[in-house]
Amino acid sequence: MPKPDSLQGSLDLLVLKILSRRPRTHGYGIMAAVKQMSGEVLRAEEGSLYPALHRMEEAGWIQAEWITKDTGRRARTYELTAVGKKQLAAEESRWQTVTSAVNRVLRMA
Repeated sequence: MPKPDSLQGSLDLLVLKILSRRPRTHGYGIMAAVKQMSGEVLRAEEGSLYPALHRMEEAGWIQAEWITKDTGRRARTYELTAVGKKQLAAEESRWQTVTSAVNRVLRMA
């Protein structure tokens, strides 16, 4: 059974939305944004986030770039592509459809 704070089925949507608001964000920044923006209810764990980022990059939804930070450490940053913006719109529409259906069921119970 998934934990209440799991992102099952919504990780792509959340990552795409965060990158639409915060381009050139690195993985840790995405994890922090999910936690902070959800009021510390949701968490994106490394074990699910990085494979998802890799999959989204292969799909052409995001592009990655290695940068060197002021500290001298390298970080991989991500940003949406034009295809990713279209995917974000599709994911948001799908999410609205699903949540609306769940709400209808809850009101009937």
